[in-house]
Amino acid sequence: MKNPHPRARRLLCGLLGGLALTTLASGAGAQASYPDRPIRLVVGGPAGGAVDLSARHLGERLSALLGQPVLVDNKPGAAGVLGVQDLLKSPRDGYTFMVNLGGVASEIPHVVKLPFDPLKILRPLVEIGRGGLVLVTNGQTGASDLNSFIAYAKAHKGKVNYGSYSPGTVSHTLGLEFNKLMGLDMVHVGYRGSPLVLQDLMGGSVQAAFDGAGNVAPHLKGGKLKALATTAPQRLALLPDVPTFAELGFKDLTEVVWIGLWTTPDLPQPLQSKVRDATLKALQDPKLREGLAHLGMAPGSNASPEELLAGLRSASERHAATLQSVGFKPE
Repeated sequence: MKNPHPRARRLLCGLLGGLALTTLASGAGAQASYPDRPIRLVVGGPAGGAVDLSARHLGERLSALLGQPVLVDNKPGAAGVLGVQDLLKSPRDGYTFMVNLGGVASEIPHVVKLPFDPLKILRPLVEIGRGGLVLVTNGQTGASDLNSFIAYAKAHKGKVNYGSYSPGTVSHTLGLEFNKLMGLDMVHVGYRGSPLVLQDLMGGSVQAAFDGAGNVAPHLKGGKLKALATTAPQRLALLPDVPTFAELGFKDLTEVVWIGLWTTPDLPQPLQSKVRDATLKALQDPKLREGLAHLGMAPGSNASPEELLAGLRSASERHAATLQSVGFKPE
């Protein structure tokens, strides 16, 4: 085919250039007016849980800051993976984000086989709230503090059971690390959810567990359970009398558990920045901070998405090594 006439070529280039400019202008215009309709927060957990309540606290503040309704859409199941799948199927237009635990990227791939790598297809935009798990025991052990529990576990090697809210998660690996560090032989019992763990803990089937502060707090007030230490970097506002493992001399048992706002790497950067800035501003709201405190969490850090990803990669590697040491394999 011959090259088109110079004049025709100039006309064609002009038309293509005009189309490109129109496309850019319409995209820029859409971003300039963003948001102009409701935003959806996909929650990788059930209604009433810590992830859900964090999303609802955040959604209220974001709605006021962005001038549009922010709707929470719960997608519970598969340890948060259903929420990830919903996000991946949604348009990359800035009207769908996900609220989920950091563990969905650093823990779950070691629990179940996934058809994707969360560390590659997800982008943690903002850390909403951070905390840690709490080591709790029941009256069977007679422990009043961490040292007396360790003494009890050493005196009953192989007879102390600890429960996790899901095999392969941090509530499981913390027990493995605790065993190794303290020279214990606690036996792991895996459950499907925190309520079942705490039910059996209070019933005496297991003697200890690592669980979230918001989950264990109601049972501490009644004296049914005793909190010994938290893996959080600082004491939790919800449990101010519970020391951290670090302050008791066990820095290796510091483990941050966080809930974040997530998107995908291909969301246009201006939209990422606008929502991230609004979220960071929302986290300064006293009511939001109070809501997080009731869940046993402190407001999240100002870490960048890149810093959050680096932390997740490190946690994932550490998590994998601990599970491999006991021969645990994803289902």
